[in-house]
Amino acid sequence: MFKKFAVLFYSIFVLNLVSAQHGEANAETAPATELSEKDRVTKENKEFIDHHLLDAHDFTLMVDKEGHHIGFPLPVIFYDNGFHAFMSNKEGFMHGETTEVDGSYYKLHHEKIYKTDAAGTLAFDKDGHPTNEKPLDLSITKSVLIIFLVAVVMFFLFTGMARSYKKSQVPTGATKFLEPLVIFVRDEVAIPNIGHKYKRYMGYLLTVFFFILLLNILGLMPFGINVTGNITMTFFLAILTYLITTFSGNKDYWKHIFWMPGVPVPMKFIMLPIELLGTLTKPFALMIRLFANMTAGHIVVMTLIGSIYIFNNWIAGVAFPFLTLVIYLLEVLVAFLQAYIFTMLSALFIGMAVEEHEHEHHAAH
Repeated sequence: MFKKFAVLFYSIFVLNLVSAQHGEANAETAPATELSEKDRVTKENKEFIDHHLLDAHDFTLMVDKEGHHIGFPLPVIFYDNGFHAFMSNKEGFMHGETTEVDGSYYKLHHEKIYKTDAAGTLAFDKDGHPTNEKPLDLSITKSVLIIFLVAVVMFFLFTGMARSYKKSQVPTGATKFLEPLVIFVRDEVAIPNIGHKYKRYMGYLLTVFFFILLLNILGLMPFGINVTGNITMTFFLAILTYLITTFSGNKDYWKHIFWMPGVPVPMKFIMLPIELLGTLTKPFALMIRLFANMTAGHIVVMTLIGSIYIFNNWIAGVAFPFLTLVIYLLEVLVAFLQAYIFTMLSALFIGMAVEEHEHEHHAAH
């Protein structure tokens, strides 16, 4: 049953991505530069992958042969001398055209809003980045929408799980699937790494585990949902772990950082900056690990599919879809694995902060 579902889901993914690439290729005219057909297709594939990895102000389900995006608009909200709001389908906003809002002009460039003149002029620096003023963007983007959706799903899943246990200790419905995962996080992640104080942090660990897991699974959808591949998202997840670790740290934890016991005094001064830096490298590793793994998976899958157009022969038409299927199924495993690793490392860092070294020392004697 799982294999059939995976193959069907993969087929939908490929059809959606192929139609999107084909639609965008037809929508764009051939560039005036002297590029070979292979180089032109390679350039288009790279641009499509870059666009796919970005957040968006609308939710595109697919692209038809004429290059029209089929989906629905999202609210655009930003602050620039007051709050302004409109839907993203306003007057060609999503097509990079100049949009007038309350007497001022704005333009969307690479999914970022810039303030311009009536002609939509953008000034660029030597690196090709716009230097125009950017308003404070508070829009409900595609990633924000998915975060809200996952939050609502988790709320109903776990409130339903709590209600089912009030009626009977025998799990029913979705609880049958959730209970083994909850027990796994408790017995294999929280207790071994945190110890007898694990209950205090179970709420956070369960929330992080299921939140990342659901986002990773939705990231495998053919609609370009790449929330955990957004470094801003992984940054704030890592910051939460950092704050909990920092404020949970006991005197033993801070003593080992600021005045390492059991080492000569000169070494204490050397170890101090290293240990302080270590408190920052831990959340940094959490942030980069999740971001890099999820982003790499998206890039590899789309690159393999794009290679069908680059090589454009029957061997590529057979080999690359098969390789894509293998990588795609591997990404399903990675979705679970990355949720587990982030939760496990968070529990490990929290456990290091709440560990009572002096009590263990006295117990040993």
